Amino acid sequence: MPIYAEFADNPEPRCPVVLLLDISGSMSGSPIDQLNAGVATFKQEIEQDATASLRVEVAIITFGGTANLIQDFVTIDQFNPPHLTASGSTSMGAAIQMALREVENRKTEYKNNGIQYYQPWVFLITDGGPTDSWQSAAQQVRQADADRKISFFAVGVQGANMNILSQIAPPNTPPLMLDGLRFADLFRWLSDSMKRVSSSKVGTTQVSLPPVSGWATTST
Repeated sequence: MPIYAEFADNPEPRCPVVLLLDISGSMSGSPIDQLNAGVATFKQEIEQDATASLRVEVAIITFGGTANLIQDFVTIDQFNPPHLTASGSTSMGAAIQMALREVENRKTEYKNNGIQYYQPWVFLITDGGPTDSWQSAAQQVRQADADRKISFFAVGVQGANMNILSQIAPPNTPPLMLDGLRFADLFRWLSDSMKRVSSSKVGTTQVSLPPVSGWATTST
């Protein structure tokens, strides 16, 4: 859909979130199955909220052997959860940098079309450590967070390098460690968070997010 038609049909403020999903080989089996189910849960939960369904936009970047934008920003009614399969290494640094570029590009499109927007979220899920260069990406994340250009969250699945995630994630949002494979609970938390943000006033700097409710810990 052309950008102008997209915003003409729905001029609501936008609440963008990029899902940065690890699909490297170590995610094969139950982890990737539960991740797929979790993404589907996210769509179902957002669809149930009239405001969020108009305002929340989701994009997906996967990283296995390479980083790929497999879903550009769409509102939830246009979002068809992909079927993710696991293979390759963990090109996390490239994926993070791609996410930051896509966020800036989308904000430009909002501005060009007179659309208000909430601070974008970048939500990273990984069960490993980056196999590419990640230090520059970490610096960019922390600078973007400090400049209030994004909200960045990182969740480690069993096997994740929490030390590196702690160096990537901003100090105010330390990485979380997923309890087992509770992806469904994770994505319910994310959808609840998006509902709260999208129903707040645009420009609000602090929105009270729901509690983690046992699906994760900050332990490294």
